Amino acid sequence: MRLLFVLLALIMPLEAFALSAEDVIKKSQAAFHYQGRDFKARVVMKLINKSGQERTRELTMLRKNYGEAGGDQKYFMYFFQPADVKDMTFMVYKYPAKDDDRWLFVPAVNMMRRIAAKDKSSSFVGSDFTYEDVSGRDLQDDAHALVKEEKLGGKDCYVIKSTPKAADVDYSHKLSWINKNNYLPLKEEYYDRKGELYRVFTADEIKDIKGLPTATKRTMKNLQSGHRTEVSYIKADYNTGVEDSLFSERYLKQPPKKWTD
Repeated sequence: MRLLFVLLALIMPLEAFALSAEDVIKKSQAAFHYQGRDFKARVVMKLINKSGQERTRELTMLRKNYGEAGGDQKYFMYFFQPADVKDMTFMVYKYPAKDDDRWLFVPAVNMMRRIAAKDKSSSFVGSDFTYEDVSGRDLQDDAHALVKEEKLGGKDCYVIKSTPKAADVDYSHKLSWINKNNYLPLKEEYYDRKGELYRVFTADEIKDIKGLPTATKRTMKNLQSGHRTEVSYIKADYNTGVEDSLFSERYLKQPPKKWTD
């Protein structure tokens, strides 16, 4: 039987073993959003305007997977600074094939806000990332096509075009350069409804954490406004034993220091 497979591999064209665009995107989502059973990181987010003026936000981000890659997830974020967002929390219940549940607690006004599905393309706490960018987009929401294969920064990449099936986002399509080696997205270009490039994501630094390649520095630029957001993951770690009880409205209002410090 093994000999038969070897012979088939020798006589069949390489295209027969090629990954489809959907396969590449699925592997990329697993590598970018689902690695490990859970994930924890201290995050420094710099919001930089076109004049170079900076505002810095610092937070702890926690994520836990439920099931296989592409399945349910939960996210919890706690903000340390600056003063206008201190003690603010954000939580996501991510589901495949249906709208995610998102909550934002603003302690300054003691307000718990449910983020509506229609707001998923809105700015995340004033940054150039959207709410959907934070937890990822469902695979089935887009039609995917392999445009080409080329090098980016010396890395062999698949270039995938993803076109939204519904008009619930603010872009017409996205191009993703996905590393063939580890399937991390190295660059993403977002094109507006007029077909003009307006947002660019880059993975600026990739480190190995417990054997898992991780984009520890990433940038999103808005070419129309000249604004950009630079994100750095500090003290990032996988499989820390994040508890299910953390993901509750109770802890949105009173997050446990055990997980936020």
